[in-house]
Order: sequence, then C-alpha cells, then structure tokens
Amino acid sequence: MRPYATAQNIGGRSAQCDATAVRTARNGARAFVLLDGIGSSEEVREWTRQAAVRLASAAAYRGDAEAGLRAVYDWYAADPDRQDPYLREYMPEAAAVVAVTAPGKPLTVAWAGDSRAYLLRDGIASRLTEDHNLRRVYPPTASHDGGNRNVITSCLGSPHTDQELLGAWHHPAIETATAEITPGSRLLLASDGAYEPHEDAGHDVFAELDDDPLTSTVRGFVDRAVDTSRKALPPHEHRYVDNATALLADLP
Repeated sequence: MRPYATAQNIGGRSAQCDATAVRTARNGARAFVLLDGIGSSEEVREWTRQAAVRLASAAAYRGDAEAGLRAVYDWYAADPDRQDPYLREYMPEAAAVVAVTAPGKPLTVAWAGDSRAYLLRDGIASRLTEDHNLRRVYPPTASHDGGNRNVITSCLGSPHTDQELLGAWHHPAIETATAEITPGSRLLLASDGAYEPHEDAGHDVFAELDDDPLTSTVRGFVDRAVDTSRKALPPHEHRYVDNATALLADLP
C-alpha cells in the first residue's frame, strides 16, 4: 500500500487548478509536491499539472526541497515572456510547496506562495511554512484587519528574485524549513482552499487527519473544507468556494 494519498474537491470553481505529484529517486529520496494554480481555466489546470511533475522530479533527483524548487523556479523565471512585464500577466502561476524525505536526513520543505506544509506528531499539527501573502506583510492589529490573505506575494512562475521580494515584501521568493522525522509522523500539504476553512472554523487539524486509512482521511479533510466554506456563504456566493487539495503521507 502506498504511504501517501491525495484528494481534491473542485468547490465552486469552473476548473480544478490545484495539482499534486510524488516522485521517488533511485537513492530513496521522495518528493511530495502540491501546487495551487492561480486562476480558474483549462490553461492554468494543464500548466499546474505539468509544473507539479517537473518540481517533484527535480526535488527527488536532488534529494532536497530547496534545491528542487530553486531549479524549477529559475527555469520558469528565465522564460523571456515571463521577463516581459506585459506578457507575464497572462502566463500561468501557482503557489508551490515541496517536501522531501531522504534516507538518514531530516525532512526538508521549501515553498513559494501560501500552500502549506504541516508535520503531524504527538497529537499536534505543527505548521512548517509561513504564508507568502499580504496578511503576513501587514499583520492584523487591534485597529486593522491586516492585509488580504488572498493576495500572494511569491509564486512559482514569477520572475522576481529573492532580493526583489525582500525589498518589496520583506521575505525572499523561496523559503525553507527542516524537521526531524520521528516514528508515527505524518506530513500534510494543503492548498489554501483546504486549510483556510478548517482554520477559520477552529477545527483541530491533527484530529481531522489522525485516522486510517489515508485515502478516506484526506478525502474527508478536503470535503469538510468545502462544506464548511459553503455554509459560511450565502447560496449566491457558492461559486466563490475555492478548490481544495491535500496530500497526506506517513513518513518513514
């Protein structure tokens, strides 16, 4: 049986523009990827699926999440059309998160955007990523709601460098984290359409994902996210309910 499972729910959108991919290298390194495509179209859907496979392959081959994401980020950024301020506005992009396990090494995670990684162990879901969005740049205060969490400040497909984004938003294009893997650990990768409804409703992420088998557990997680989103909106706004995608893995 595979030690991981994925699930998606289209929500109220016209196309499912999230994608996941898993690849394993000959040396045993395994890369888990989740991309949240920006927009809702067939073009974005197809690009995001291809980019997810490209990223998973690159990260597994290198045995490191950051090395894989930087290689693919730089490959897309070098496209002359993406360097053009006008043309790049019409090109697909996606929030990206990748996690890599490799024999004898800690878990490595890298991201660009607001897709998240969590490590589930000992009854706690520990978030490993920090969102690249305006809510992070302008945190809520007693007198202000903070920046819009739905406006992301980095993504795969962007041509911007670490230095440019540090100057504009005070974080680099790509950030990284590591975590030690202990027996019984689980990895969750989730799009904002999957984690935000649970977070807003005060759901315990660990409790939502501590069951077996993996397939039905992760399916329930994304379906509850979409159901929760719909219940929070009037019927005429259900078309705004986001795609929800998650990948859940038992770590070695």
